[in-house]
Amino acid sequence: MNIVKIVTGCMSGLLITVLVLVNGQALAADTKIAVIDMKQVLSTSTAGKRAEGVIKQKMDSLQASLKNDENDLIAMQKEGEKKGAAWSDSVKREKAAAFQKKRQELAEKQENANQELRKLREQQVNPVIKKLEEVVSKVAADNGYAIVLPRNVVLYATDAVDISNTVITELNKVMK
Repeated sequence: MNIVKIVTGCMSGLLITVLVLVNGQALAADTKIAVIDMKQVLSTSTAGKRAEGVIKQKMDSLQASLKNDENDLIAMQKEGEKKGAAWSDSVKREKAAAFQKKRQELAEKQENANQELRKLREQQVNPVIKKLEEVVSKVAADNGYAIVLPRNVVLYATDAVDISNTVITELNKVMK
């Protein structure tokens, strides 16, 4: 998921900022730190699954539409390979122009489909991420965590400090 990479990047930036701003004394032995697996949360929470389902359904629909156009393009190419020798120069130019036009139309449709999927992903995933930030803040405050880091930027963390399942449970409660 692209959004997961963006969120992870933002959280990595926050991690660096926190580490720069926090001096050694602030990270005393009693400071509680937790990690969260963003990919797991977004892929297993009810809201994350719902968002991914909507995105997958749209992606499948767009791919089916594009597949028909790709098949038409392949058919035009095969026709040119089979019958091209028998065609006059004017017919060859006409067929080549039609092929180029069809290929350009397909490229434009693919770009439009990609833009549509990006917009849909933002529409579906951004509200989940916004609510996820609130849930993480609440879970951290309720459990006394001073810092919550994304698991993928931490070299080592025991499962005891991973709050992903707790966050998933809470996110499911607030995003029914």
